[in-house]
Amino acid sequence: MPRRKTLKLSEYLPYLVNRLGSALVMRFSEDALARHGLSIAMWRVLVALLDNGPRRQIDLSEITSVDVSTLSRLITRLVQIGLVTRKRSSRSNREVIVALTPRAERLIGELVPIALRLERTAISGLPAAELQATKAALRAMYRNLMQPKGPILAAARISGAVVRRRRRPRS
Repeated sequence: MPRRKTLKLSEYLPYLVNRLGSALVMRFSEDALARHGLSIAMWRVLVALLDNGPRRQIDLSEITSVDVSTLSRLITRLVQIGLVTRKRSSRSNREVIVALTPRAERLIGELVPIALRLERTAISGLPAAELQATKAALRAMYRNLMQPKGPILAAARISGAVVRRRRRPRS
C-alpha cells in the first residue's frame, strides 16, 4: 500500500499567508473600517484609486483582485455613501470611470496612519532585508499562480482531476 502524502498545516505556505491576511483584516476592520461602514474590499478600492487616480472598473478589478461583478456592487455602495463617483468614459460609452470624492480623500487620510501602524506591528522585529525578500517572494508567487495553465493546473488536468480556476484570487 503506497504511503499517503501528509501536509503539516503549520508549515503550509497558503495557510500561513491566509492566517496572516485574516488577522490583519480582522484588526484593521475592528480598529478602523467598521465605524465607517467599510469592508476590506472597499478599502482596497479606495486606496487603489488614491494610488492610481480615476480608473475604469475593469482596471480596478485587476488592481484590487476583486471580481468584476463584486466590484460593481462595491462601487455602487461607495457611490451611495459619497466616497466615489462613477461616470461614463469620454472614450467609450461602455467604459465606466471611478474616482474618489474629496470626502473619500479625507477619510483615507484618517485611515492610512492606522493601516501603517498595523503593518508596523505585524513586521516588528523583522530585518529590513528579510521583509524586502518576503515581499518580493510573495509577488513572484502571485505571478506564478496567475500564469494561465501553469504546471500545477496542467498536472491536475493530466491526472484527471477536476480543477476550477478562479479568475483572480481574493486576498
